[in-house]
Amino acid sequence: MLHAGSIDRRLKAWLALFTVLVAVIALPSSAAQTGRSVPVLHVDGAIGPATSDYVARSLEAAAEEGAPFIVLRMDTPGGLDNSMREIIREILRSPVPVVTYVSPSGARAASAGTFILYASHVAAMSPGTNVGAATPVQLGGGGGPFSAPEKADPDKEGDSGSASASEAKALNDAIAYIRSLADLRGRNADWAEAAVRSAASLPAQAALEQNVIDLVARDRNDLLAQINGMKVIAGSAETTIDTRGVTLVDVNPNWRTRLLGAITNPNIALILMMIGLYGLLFEFMNPGALYPGTIGAICLLIGLYALSALPVNYAGVALILLGIALMAAEAVSPSFGILGIGGIVAFILGATIMIDTDIPEFRLSWPVLGAVAATSLGLTVLIARLGLSAHRRKLVSGREGMIGALGEVVDWNDGKGHVFVHGERWRAVGAHGLNAATPVRVMSVDGITLGVEPVRQAPSGSYAPPPETEN
Repeated sequence: MLHAGSIDRRLKAWLALFTVLVAVIALPSSAAQTGRSVPVLHVDGAIGPATSDYVARSLEAAAEEGAPFIVLRMDTPGGLDNSMREIIREILRSPVPVVTYVSPSGARAASAGTFILYASHVAAMSPGTNVGAATPVQLGGGGGPFSAPEKADPDKEGDSGSASASEAKALNDAIAYIRSLADLRGRNADWAEAAVRSAASLPAQAALEQNVIDLVARDRNDLLAQINGMKVIAGSAETTIDTRGVTLVDVNPNWRTRLLGAITNPNIALILMMIGLYGLLFEFMNPGALYPGTIGAICLLIGLYALSALPVNYAGVALILLGIALMAAEAVSPSFGILGIGGIVAFILGATIMIDTDIPEFRLSWPVLGAVAATSLGLTVLIARLGLSAHRRKLVSGREGMIGALGEVVDWNDGKGHVFVHGERWRAVGAHGLNAATPVRVMSVDGITLGVEPVRQAPSGSYAPPPETEN
């Protein structure tokens, strides 16, 4: 029989086990409340295809993981229009609030950065930062860049500082775009238009006073404290930002973003295209080598992909293709330099105007362009010299290669017979009285019949050349 004391002990043991199980089950939910992760994205430098890919993927991942909000720390001089608009589209449709924070002190949200700041659910800046100077610079086709603008007269309607209709069109489009973002987020639309039309710029405190941004925060902790409890519209629902117990986690670009950032550098793209070109040329000149053709095809495709992600001027691309075609023609059918030099000139002119932006990070470097041109010129000169030397060299095959060749008589009778030349037996005609093993020289070729004459034999036993005759 069981004693009352043992029963009591067993009940206490089961009660303790039940308590532990309840604690274990409740632990994840309480941890989720006290240890929520907030991704912090970093946008530094010019905004390009790699930046837009990085932000888009990070926003998508944050939504899938159920992040309470996202911090986008930004310090940018501007960037490409297409990349900027892709980032803004992702922010506007994100179900997770995006808090854009211009930081650290000395940072800026210029040009494209101003648009992104206006599109964000919460706009914040550190002391000592500035925002503005968002006038578009449209240089051609393929998506205008946003960069350092020239001042325009704000009193002239539609004035972009240029009489160009295309620039006026780009200006008006940018004004309408940023005003729509300002109306969406309830921020100062008139100053936003001034930032685009006349490149207006504001420091952090003045931007707060003029309702350009929502707050000025000294650091991350101050930022979290000020945004706690703010209500924003994310996606199609109103969301209250709760910063209690959150942990900020830096999300750095992965290998894919870094690779995209490297190959979308116009200088790298140009080098890859040239490696691809010469790899394919070497493969065509030496069929079966495989390595040059394989490497060249890969580099060429990567270079073309990089160009497709950049704002390019199609006239520049056409000149580059013309230059490549002329240099390829010089390699396969040497013209003693004229095709190669013309190809280099067309290539340099095309590369100069190919990238349709004045942003330094997305312009071709003159040293790189000069190195590529010098390499191409060197290869063209080398091919031309090889072609010239081959043209001057004596032929060693065909009918011309037989003239002057030495051989021996195999049999001879009455001015005709057979001779042995180049390891082959030929029918021959020539002088009477030749004997077997007599050394002869080929003087003419008529079909498969050789015209020969005896060779004067030197005292050493070697064949002596025929005596020179005057013309």
